Amino acid sequence: MPVSKSPTALLLSAALCLSVAGGARAFDINAGVTKESGPFDLFKFGFKAYKNGQKKDAVEAYRYAAEKGHTGSRWALANMYADGDGVVQNDFEAFKIYSEIASQGVEPGSNDTGFFVNALLSLAHYYREGIPGSPVKADLSQARQLYFQVASTFGVPEAQYQLARMILEGQGGKVNVQQAKKWLNVARKSGHAGAMAVFGNLIFQEGQSVRGLAFLTAALEKCHPNDCGWMQALQEEAFSIANEEDRRVAVALAPQIFNQPEQ
Repeated sequence: MPVSKSPTALLLSAALCLSVAGGARAFDINAGVTKESGPFDLFKFGFKAYKNGQKKDAVEAYRYAAEKGHTGSRWALANMYADGDGVVQNDFEAFKIYSEIASQGVEPGSNDTGFFVNALLSLAHYYREGIPGSPVKADLSQARQLYFQVASTFGVPEAQYQLARMILEGQGGKVNVQQAKKWLNVARKSGHAGAMAVFGNLIFQEGQSVRGLAFLTAALEKCHPNDCGWMQALQEEAFSIANEEDRRVAVALAPQIFNQPEQ
């Protein structure tokens, strides 16, 4: 299955919408864009075609631009393969393109940094799950290393959260609760609801009933629809254990919790 869109990917999409607005016509010489056009012109055409629902034209333009080394086009094409969006879904093809982006590296401050980071996150997901029917097998150690790279070098909350989950579960290395708590705490300070929920559950289990329940309650206010179910289950379980006074104080504290540091 394709990796879910991270905040990095969503920000990239928003930036592209602002920088490449307008209509698109068919991919032919009458549109002023051909396969011989420059990579950025092909990319702009592909993006506009995609936004107008002309995904076949978008794929063609992205492919020509990608062949000319345009990183944004490679990223967009990989996402389309990962999602089965305008093409037949092919996770292995997406994996190969993300790998190309990752292998080329990125210069500090480059405009391609976002594409590079998103490619690393996507590769980490694939190594964590493997791709059935392909040479890509699950490699938890590699997934953990990639999440660590993105978490530490680029400070991406989603990577920090996923790394913490792997550390807690002993995936790709040893279990280390304190290290996991460190990464969860960093991610939750950036507003990552999943990190806040898991962090809250950990400190609740350690005996910090009020603060743990407050974090769990606050996380529910920010949860993504796909994650609300498991977060609510954790919160309800903690609620059923806590006494009435702890519940009352936690509910009052929850609205303030996002910006409060936690050691």
